[in-house]
Amino acid sequence: MRSRIVLLRNANIWGREGRWDIRIADTRIAEVGRGLAAAAGDGAVEDGAVEDLDGALVIPGLVDAHCHVDKTLWSGDWVPHTPAPDLVARVTHEEENRHRYGVPSVDNSTALLREMAASGTTRIRTHTDVDPGVGLRGVENVAQAARNLDGRIAVEQVAFPQRGMLRKPGTQELLEEAVRSGAVQAVGGIDPAGLDNDPVRHLDVIFGIAERHGAKLDIHLHDGGSLGAWEFRQIIERTKALGLQGRVTISHAFALSDAVEERRPALVEELVAGLAANGISLTTVAPSRGQLPIKAMRAAGGVVGAGNDGVRDLWSPFGDGRMLDRAMMLAHALGGRLDEDLELALHTATFGGARVLGLGDGEFGVVEGAVADLVALPVRNAAEAVVSRPVPSLVVAGGRVGARHGALV
Repeated sequence: MRSRIVLLRNANIWGREGRWDIRIADTRIAEVGRGLAAAAGDGAVEDGAVEDLDGALVIPGLVDAHCHVDKTLWSGDWVPHTPAPDLVARVTHEEENRHRYGVPSVDNSTALLREMAASGTTRIRTHTDVDPGVGLRGVENVAQAARNLDGRIAVEQVAFPQRGMLRKPGTQELLEEAVRSGAVQAVGGIDPAGLDNDPVRHLDVIFGIAERHGAKLDIHLHDGGSLGAWEFRQIIERTKALGLQGRVTISHAFALSDAVEERRPALVEELVAGLAANGISLTTVAPSRGQLPIKAMRAAGGVVGAGNDGVRDLWSPFGDGRMLDRAMMLAHALGGRLDEDLELALHTATFGGARVLGLGDGEFGVVEGAVADLVALPVRNAAEAVVSRPVPSLVVAGGRVGARHGALV
């Protein structure tokens, strides 16, 4: 059993001046103040229950809002990357070779989750392949990998039709089965036009599954340009009509980044307003095609989270699962050099991701009542954390110690 933390002393809390104490009761932050003492019954007699952080920066737990831990080759043999010219070719290559490399693997997924947790990530949303070739085995394997972490990282799964839904008969039924079983929390979609060639039917099916089962919805949308913008409008209309506000996410969202690159401010404004008004969040993996208008989304009240996407899999040899690295990459891609730009990247990798997962005000952050997911970093401020990406000196997940100095405990 992981040891409890009931009191953190001398914390430099992101967004506050000076040093503070944080009292934790069970899994939540009970009090933030100065000169605090462990309350009776908090369990302060346990070893390590009271800890002096000596001015370390404390941020909420990092959140990977878009990853694919079922695909990872982490901890396995090195697999040279095989190039493919387009999305369909990459999908086909993975489908033909995944069983050769033992994908999905409980061991590899567990190893990657361990790396994520040790580097300060306390929550993730992972898109798990569901199709007739693999069935629900990936969902089951990821669930087992999550159990192997013993609460050090909270895992939300999306049933994801990577190979398309309509072009792979039987996939629709598997998506519904996965959601109905409660094994996943969201239904996924991918390029309704570009991959499945029937955007209206694709969206009707996945929105229907989400509505029937009270599930969330997260759609990979690589379709760009005017076609992708039209799909944005379709997603916005369905979200509003079905009352799914706050439960829908568009991942990658290339059409919106295309509008930014093409300097089409009216289109950017239209889409951002529609997303924000209907509680539709976005996720970005930073070094991708163009960049999302994160500042505009925040100004409109919208939500943007960040993630690692695939980590050392048959799609790419890159990735390490560390969200501080991803925050740095996001800041660099956005051209951010000011402290406020660096903090925006860190906000996207923490608060933004938490909002994507559905955690509202008061449930996340270093505030009273929030879940006690906390990361202590040996730096002076948030901007320095993004630039230097230090190993956390302490990770607390759900009120218990998850890792110290880069190693799980």
